[in-house]
Amino acid sequence: MITTKIRAIWSSELRLETFSDDDDFFVLGGHSLAMMRIQRGITAELGVEVPIDQLFRVPTVTAISAYVESVLAAKPTA
Repeated sequence: MITTKIRAIWSSELRLETFSDDDDFFVLGGHSLAMMRIQRGITAELGVEVPIDQLFRVPTVTAISAYVESVLAAKPTA
């Protein structure tokens, strides 16, 4: 579910339908302004703010999904 949502955000921002979850954001044509919009999209859609430096260090859907999952798993449940 998380990977699907992040993939949809990337697809919309990059205007691409076909790419691998392991493709590098920058190889796909991404740039810093698009990355900032993706960051906002992830925050709005999943409620997790991914630091911009994290997005630049691991710019794949797979890696960012793993980061978001780890943050959500660490949150205490009510």
